[in-house]
Amino acid sequence: MSQAPDKDSKTEEPTEKKISDALEKGNTPRSREMSVFASLLGVLIASAFLIGPATVSLSSQLLILIDHPGAFALESGTEANQLLWAIAIESGRFLVPVVVILAAAGMAAAFFQNAPKLTFEQIRPKWNRVSPSAGWQRIFGAQGFVEFLKSFFKFGAIAVICLIILNSDRETVVNAMLGDPSALPGLALSLATRLLSAVCVTMALLVAADIVWTRFRWRADLRMTRQELKDELKQSEGDPLVKGRLRSLARDRARRRMIAAVPRATVVIANPTHYALALKYDRAKGGAPLGVAKGVDLIALRIREIASLHSIPIVEDRPLARAMYEAVEVDQWIPPEFYRAVAKILHFIYSRPAHVPAR
Repeated sequence: MSQAPDKDSKTEEPTEKKISDALEKGNTPRSREMSVFASLLGVLIASAFLIGPATVSLSSQLLILIDHPGAFALESGTEANQLLWAIAIESGRFLVPVVVILAAAGMAAAFFQNAPKLTFEQIRPKWNRVSPSAGWQRIFGAQGFVEFLKSFFKFGAIAVICLIILNSDRETVVNAMLGDPSALPGLALSLATRLLSAVCVTMALLVAADIVWTRFRWRADLRMTRQELKDELKQSEGDPLVKGRLRSLARDRARRRMIAAVPRATVVIANPTHYALALKYDRAKGGAPLGVAKGVDLIALRIREIASLHSIPIVEDRPLARAMYEAVEVDQWIPPEFYRAVAKILHFIYSRPAHVPAR
């Protein structure tokens, strides 16, 4: 069984394919503190703009029931259901806006970090999620140490904020305890709103740092070994050995096809032993000559042998053969700069007696 690569051996940055595959599987960088911050911010918005007026409305409706219970007839089950429905509706008016704000805050936190994507990879059972050794590494490893520091920071920050705010308002709290009890809910809501505001400001700093850390750890976990990088390159571009073999086979097929086309050539322009270029010219159709075969060394000799067997004229012109070999491709017309030189050769071939060889 192959072992998982050691983190120390993962020295290469993740490729775009590795990152896209991770995102497709739902492996995205997510900050837990961002979700907590969004929930606190939602509670702050609800307490600042909704809870106060909604509490007054709900309490005024419930006071009618508490102060005048005899005003409600409960002689049958239908009347009891109607009373319960009325209480549920008033409670819903109080709770539904708060729940909507909290849900919107949670969705906004998710969209802010990454676009949500439906995937079943994250809910698929994995042994490392229940493995004691893996859990031990998470608790006492680098990730566990960072989580401990974040929890310690949150606990300390909230404790300090509570002490500062309660200490600054201790006289107000004491006076409220000795005064009208109806003022306590408003005072409690005001203190809670101030506490939440201060906590949200502090949490914003923690969230910013946690987002940076989460993305850093995410990319670090996606790092690849050199072997993984080579394997991915083979998968995306193909095995170099296989590609080389395919190119070799393609060249062999092209070479055989080219050699088979030599007997149809009109003339072969050669540099005695190193270069050979076979051209085909159709006098009836006109136009430019077509390159049907070319080669160097052994292939050039083979082209000359086939040309001799089929009585195809061979013209030896070293500068022209070298220049045309570089510029003319097989199954393509010769470039215009060679028209004059090739026209002289064709004129010489067509004007000479049939028994005179071309050299």
